[in-house]
Amino acid sequence: MPPLGEPARGNSSDLTARPPSTAPTGGTDDQEPRVAHGGQSPGEMETPHLSAGTQSGDAASRPGLALLVIGIGVLITAVDTTIVVLALPEIERSLHIALASVIWVIIGYLFVITLLSTQVGRLGDVFGRVQMYEAGFLVFVIGSFACALAWDEGSIIAFRLLQGLGGALITANSGAVIADTFPEERRGRAYGFNAIGWNLGAVLGVVLGGAIVTYISWRWIFWINVPIGLGALALARRVLVDTGTRRRRRLDVPGMATLGLGLFGLLWGTVKLTTQSFDASIGGYLVGGVLMLAVFTLVERSHADPMLDLSMLRIPTMTPSLLAATFQSLANFAVLFLLLMYLQGVRHLSPIHASLLLVPGYVVGGVVGPLAGRFADRHGPVLPATVGLGIQAVALLAYAQLRPSTSLTFLVVAYLVGAIGSGCFFPSNNTAVMNAAPGRDRGIASGMLRTFANLGMVFSFAVAILIASHAISKSEAFAIFVGTTTLPAGATSAFTEGIRAAFYASVALMLVAALLSAVRARGASSTLAGHGRDRATQAEKQSARHADPGG
Repeated sequence: MPPLGEPARGNSSDLTARPPSTAPTGGTDDQEPRVAHGGQSPGEMETPHLSAGTQSGDAASRPGLALLVIGIGVLITAVDTTIVVLALPEIERSLHIALASVIWVIIGYLFVITLLSTQVGRLGDVFGRVQMYEAGFLVFVIGSFACALAWDEGSIIAFRLLQGLGGALITANSGAVIADTFPEERRGRAYGFNAIGWNLGAVLGVVLGGAIVTYISWRWIFWINVPIGLGALALARRVLVDTGTRRRRRLDVPGMATLGLGLFGLLWGTVKLTTQSFDASIGGYLVGGVLMLAVFTLVERSHADPMLDLSMLRIPTMTPSLLAATFQSLANFAVLFLLLMYLQGVRHLSPIHASLLLVPGYVVGGVVGPLAGRFADRHGPVLPATVGLGIQAVALLAYAQLRPSTSLTFLVVAYLVGAIGSGCFFPSNNTAVMNAAPGRDRGIASGMLRTFANLGMVFSFAVAILIASHAISKSEAFAIFVGTTTLPAGATSAFTEGIRAAFYASVALMLVAALLSAVRARGASSTLAGHGRDRATQAEKQSARHADPGG
């Protein structure tokens, strides 16, 4: 892959690391001391980090290879998001897991990523984003190795939580590493190529998941991560460079605890509702979750270095970008599961045949991503992100027309349309968030983006099942969802109506995301103007110093 860009230099929000032979000293004309965000004293000033890779001059000149390494990290986390779905029935039977518990093999993984994204992003700001990204590979490999050896319900869920920690380290820091590696005018294209990693991972997940479960053993869906992860870690150690600044930050343990308890209460209650009727116990979990989230808000307001830096939400484009990610995930993440429910439960296809029908969409999404990213670089991210959300809404509306006898070609085409929309939205929205974030806070901004997106993901499937199951029993709908049963012929029409209702609800959620994306246009203009003033001021200062070397 040809180089996509050089590390940013001379940017007011970036200090690019250099080899020691050319490193600036206290009074050079390339760098001014900067006071860290929040008014730290000079003793707490941010400093650029010089890694071993920088000293060898290896990675900074090869951003294309660096992007390949980052893409591999996104790929393996995407694989484990989709591959496990197709393996759930075999995992349930092999480890004798209760039907109501097997879904936590998926949810537990996503829950850990959601809860820890901002905290491990914060660790990236403290210890180096590349260091934490590489640590993510190691933890992910260990978690995968342990999952392959799981012996019962508790062990597989616990090891998936460990795998989720590795996934959080990778996903929360990957966006910040890209932002540190590529200048602002080329980040959209870089995020677009990074989207190829996600789409390729999703393709491998659905294809390999079906093939491995059918012909080998479910344990190999975890074994395959070990050599891939170790190879990616070795390459990352050689290629990636810490070019961002480091700053002293503290972990927000009270915030993490209250947010975790709040989300767990809501998630546990919601998942219970997918398999049983509402009762006092479920109500207690839901009310307790809401109360803990209220406590979390109070804790964050009083904490000196909060888990969610609410001050970043005052950046004009930040809040709508983060909320757009949440509603997009809430509307779209359940699509894969709903379509598999339709193809397996209504159309009686095998897991591998059902998954192969969706492969073309992932391929098209991978092609569209870089093109949309380049467009975002040239014309701004608001238009491609908003149009992408609108296209996804059209695809969801098409899914809502599914009948038991609908042509499978119609479904494939609709999935292609939705993939085009996703390919437009993700790189553009990532660009909007990372361009709006101060350079010193890119780790926490990347973590916040993952947190907001994952909040939608973890609740998306539960909401979809609740809506889809209004026509049949909840337990039967849940069993179809995890692939452990199929519908009798007489119930297909009723269940299809339930799925259609879920898709109509997703259309409404996606339109909310599109509206949020559209209203940030005014904020984007002010942010761009601010960046322009910053660059002009920096250029004037550099010009003055060059004109007066003694100054």
